[in-house]
Amino acid sequence: METSNLDTLRAQLHELRVEHRDLDEAIERLESTPPHDELLLRRLKKRKLSLKDKVSQIERLIEPDILA
Repeated sequence: METSNLDTLRAQLHELRVEHRDLDEAIERLESTPPHDELLLRRLKKRKLSLKDKVSQIERLIEPDILA
């Protein structure tokens, strides 16, 4: 893989991890201060899961499984 592509993927990975961490903190704050907005909470958790999937996908592109 080209260096510029790797750099782009690493930058995307960093941004996704930061957003994932920020969402985690927002979810914790929302859960700790009742009453909860259940719809917002579900949307944040769904977005966080989507980010986790994207992070995993990019990690596999950067460092493919040796056995594959």
